[in-house]
Amino acid sequence: MTFLVGTRGSALATAQAGDVARWIAEATGEPAELVLVTTHGDVSRESLASLGGTGVFATALREFLLEGNCDLVVHSMKDLPTAPAPGLSIAAVPRREDARDALCARDGLTLDELPRGARVGTGSPRRQAQLRRRRPDIEVVDVRGNVDTRLGLVTSGRLDAVILAVAGLVRLGRDEHITERFDLDDWPTAPAQGALAVEVRTSSLHDPRIRAAVAAIHDTDSALAAETERSVLARLDAGCAAPVGAHASVSADGITATAAVYALDGSEALSLTRSAERAALLAGSATDPADDPYYGTSTTPPAGTAHHLGASIAEALLDSGAAALAPLG
Repeated sequence: MTFLVGTRGSALATAQAGDVARWIAEATGEPAELVLVTTHGDVSRESLASLGGTGVFATALREFLLEGNCDLVVHSMKDLPTAPAPGLSIAAVPRREDARDALCARDGLTLDELPRGARVGTGSPRRQAQLRRRRPDIEVVDVRGNVDTRLGLVTSGRLDAVILAVAGLVRLGRDEHITERFDLDDWPTAPAQGALAVEVRTSSLHDPRIRAAVAAIHDTDSALAAETERSVLARLDAGCAAPVGAHASVSADGITATAAVYALDGSEALSLTRSAERAALLAGSATDPADDPYYGTSTTPPAGTAHHLGASIAEALLDSGAAALAPLG
């Protein structure tokens, strides 16, 4: 019996879903094939911020799954709303790719080497704010389009550089265009950037075949990090288009999470870092997302969970004035 894997039709989405299909096939010995779905975010040329950001790529995939047209769907987790979707569950988070942002610039330049007045493209309000904070002398250009379209803006000379996720460039085999990778301590990225979310109908979790397939591709540490970051976003009541960055790193001993909220013009920023013991988080959190009642929700989680770590950072940022700094809620 073939596993049907729903995905957007873009090159990056099919590359990501193709990886998931291959991993499932290798783990289960059963074939897996892609089923393509067109979303509003794929056909609209408006900016992500004007489209509403969160959920613009997820809604059509979720409807397709709920209608029973596939067994599971694959999302870029950073595009997934933090609120739960009735009837659906995030059942697996595969091993995460590099979470950093990358500069792809002409002539091999880094951000600091770009001349005054250089034109740098990105459609992300968070990246735009970070750019303006780091280089207020450059021109930030709002752009849309797939990875190759954006890279083409640089090779054609229309822009001096674009900022893209390292993960997408690697998955598409375009990482030779990277001229600088930004340090996550100074440049936190979108919560869960580089992570994939495998979503299924909640009723499917009673199917041993589906349960075994998603369990085989799940990575506990990637899920802990991604959900810590997403809990920051949920507690801030911020969408994926908000100027919010978060990153959590997991080691054998613990997890350290940093979150930042930016003014849209880059003039101000609030940042906070907190840590917790990995063993404690593992003891307090379900290692399988399907068994975790706090996974992907804004419900106040108990202490000792990855969700609580992220929410506590967000609370501290709110107490410091984050809501007055950026458009949250």
